[in-house]
Amino acid sequence: MTYENIGAIADMLGATIREVTGAEVGSDRMRFVAEDGRTFVFVHRPDCCETVEVNDIAGDIADLIGSPLLMAEEVSNEPEPEGVEYWGETHTWTFYKFATVRGYVTVRWLGVSNGYYSESVCFEVVAGPA
Repeated sequence: MTYENIGAIADMLGATIREVTGAEVGSDRMRFVAEDGRTFVFVHRPDCCETVEVNDIAGDIADLIGSPLLMAEEVSNEPEPEGVEYWGETHTWTFYKFATVRGYVTVRWLGVSNGYYSESVCFEVVAGPA
């Protein structure tokens, strides 16, 4: 297996998903396993003083199984402008939107920190069999 941090969620388009794990509130990792052997991983690797986890799932994850993905996109709120001093918590919302002919699912992640640490979700692809 080869890990690639490609950061291009659009690479999921057309993939037929056979399994999804970690699709629950409070999870810090979700895995989508495609029929072609690739695994798409959404994860946050904590540094110190932050949390990033699934906050909500709208739709039925089962609708993503067995049909090619027609939509796979990421939308996030704008970060605070540079030079702003933080004296409390900052929040980053990241929405991952997926659709097949069977239905539409939005996974909402919430990142919280003191403003110094990353609040983002990493997207990785684990290459399937050669």
